[in-house]
Amino acid sequence: MFKDIEHLIRLAVVMLIALIVFIVVRAHVVPRSFGQYGHYRGAALGEIASRPVALAGHEACETCHSDVADLKKQGKHVVVACEACHGAAANHADDPGSIKPAKLDTAILCARCHEANSAKPRGFPQVVTADHANGVACDTCHQPHRPKIDLQPETKGTKK
Repeated sequence: MFKDIEHLIRLAVVMLIALIVFIVVRAHVVPRSFGQYGHYRGAALGEIASRPVALAGHEACETCHSDVADLKKQGKHVVVACEACHGAAANHADDPGSIKPAKLDTAILCARCHEANSAKPRGFPQVVTADHANGVACDTCHQPHRPKIDLQPETKGTKK
């Protein structure tokens, strides 16, 4: 009935060897805590919790910089977290006297969100920075915390 049964036996042996290799490799590659909390690595929570805190949160910024917070609340950037532009500030919040944040390059920073791109919503303020500013930093003409404020009234009527 099965005159060539040795082919089936060879196939079964090859499949068995492949299964054993898979199990051995998986045991060495997949962390032991994988699957502890569903489809996650259980040790990841501890690893994340052991990292130093980098972000201070907008409440910490607003405690000392209430004037900037008040200005920002009147503008379009009210929903943007301080550290989205200024970077992680936990060290500055812990020791504001000796740790000063770096000066921002608004020509680069503002373009991250506002550089013209057809994938962005039509109502979102966009500019082609090469044509709009000619390399001039955005904060030369715009107030970053409330960008609609024009710092140079003589530029009224020009494309912003």
